[in-house]
Amino acid sequence: MAATPSRAVPHSPFASALRALLIALGAWAVVWAAHYPLLHLPYFWDEAGYYIPAAYDFFRSGALIPYSTLSNAHPPLPSIVLAAAWKLFGFHPFVTRTTACLAGALSLVAVWRLALAVGCRQSVALATALLTGLYPVFFAQSSLAHADIFAAPFTLWALVYYVESRHGYFESRNAKNAKRLWPAVLCFALAALAKETSIATPAALAAWELWQLWRSRASAPERRAHLRSGLLLLVPALPLAGWYAYHHAMTGYTFGNPQFLRYNATSTLSPERFAIALFHRMLQITLHMNLFVPFLLMLASLFLPAVKDEHSGSRPRIAWSDQAIFYVVIAANVVFFSLFGGALLTRYLLPVYPLVILLCVNTFWRRMRHWEYAVAFSAIAFAVGLFVNPPYQFAPEDNLEYAAFVRLQQNAIAQIEAHYATANVLTAWPASDELRKPELGYVRQPVAVTPIEDFAAGQIARAAQEEGQYDVALVFSTKYDPPHLALRLGPWNTAINKRYFDFHRDLDPETIARILHGKIEWQQQSKGLWAAVISFNHPEWARLRLPGTGLDTPSGDNPAGTLPRGSL
Repeated sequence: MAATPSRAVPHSPFASALRALLIALGAWAVVWAAHYPLLHLPYFWDEAGYYIPAAYDFFRSGALIPYSTLSNAHPPLPSIVLAAAWKLFGFHPFVTRTTACLAGALSLVAVWRLALAVGCRQSVALATALLTGLYPVFFAQSSLAHADIFAAPFTLWALVYYVESRHGYFESRNAKNAKRLWPAVLCFALAALAKETSIATPAALAAWELWQLWRSRASAPERRAHLRSGLLLLVPALPLAGWYAYHHAMTGYTFGNPQFLRYNATSTLSPERFAIALFHRMLQITLHMNLFVPFLLMLASLFLPAVKDEHSGSRPRIAWSDQAIFYVVIAANVVFFSLFGGALLTRYLLPVYPLVILLCVNTFWRRMRHWEYAVAFSAIAFAVGLFVNPPYQFAPEDNLEYAAFVRLQQNAIAQIEAHYATANVLTAWPASDELRKPELGYVRQPVAVTPIEDFAAGQIARAAQEEGQYDVALVFSTKYDPPHLALRLGPWNTAINKRYFDFHRDLDPETIARILHGKIEWQQQSKGLWAAVISFNHPEWARLRLPGTGLDTPSGDNPAGTLPRGSL
């Protein structure tokens, strides 16, 4: 896994700042143009369930802790960033998604800089940034207002500054140059204030520095440098601890509401669940969404000798000390998110994917004379992965399937608005919030809702016993689970998913209509997802719809008690 021996040469501060600004603006323009068809979409899943309501509460009232949805104790930086964008340019999904594109672009610039920092040649750095931007998980997340995309640029820039503080023109590890680590510390702190779980990366690097101190036989100055670095990398935990102290003082809960904490932490700590989650995480960083193409090409190329250039000899690998940093970060995140997080969402590993891709691309360059072909093949595979779903279950937010889900929801809710605007709608989250909250971009006026948890048999049977409470049903696939997937692991895997990962199987619209004695008035399918509107002949009840009588009830207060499960 290779690199050129040359290091970046520092420019004057003004020239460096201007160059960085132009590069960032150029990257933002490219990312924005690539995502333009997605920028007007209303909000999706955890956006609608937590991040947008939390930011909207701050936008309206300055409240750091959300009140229109249950608080999950997420740090407030994404809400502050989004509220600032809305204040400047207006409250609209277009502004929100453009802001997410900016975070994605800054991440890609950091990926490019990181490749240069570890000694890669310019073409390798650019190819790595290109493949990262095309990778379906990263591409999709760059248009979604999740905390992960706002934390990613800070984490990646922190890694840039951390690597630069260790070598190159920062090679001397004396007390003066220890100050070079402070930009990394600041970026790690901001990453943790964007997404609390980002603290795993500086904590892992701090442990790495202290382990090197323990095992090192180096000189006293070198040992002191390891100690300083290890202690400084613990500093980002301080502002995060301050946030949790504030949250506890205001709510009585340190880590969010008890149901959220149980789902994402205390219920995830069994050895069996950890082993299964670790297996899934390993697949996610090697095979998922066509990542197997560059990964397998990299493994195959390791059997080839290093390419020898005419004047410089064998192409060198990335320095082992730099590779060790990557492996520490990758391993720490894989283990951490196997222990914590109720849902095995790939976006939790968002800063890890560029490291894997960089190792692959640089190995292509070192081992293949025509390494550009491997990059092109990987780029084609990633582009295909944006539109073609894998033959197994996955989260729609891992590629452009999320847009198909949103458009299905839009079309179904348009039917509700056109024909059943005054009806009470039986549905599940996130549609229950989409109907009740116009700020999510689906309705002009709130629609009354009877919420259920999902469309599995148990919930539908319960709804059948309360038929007088609703007039129409909006039902949809809450998971991507087509009936004829090629890669199914059978009943054992289904049982494991039900036990540990909140898996359920939705009934189809025809079965739901039959159980509830209704009629399907509208139905649509798209790429393995479906939605339907079912009407009933229940007697109409007169309803007095006054402000504050239920239509603006927070999503966390609904009788079903549902939570946006993936919002760790």
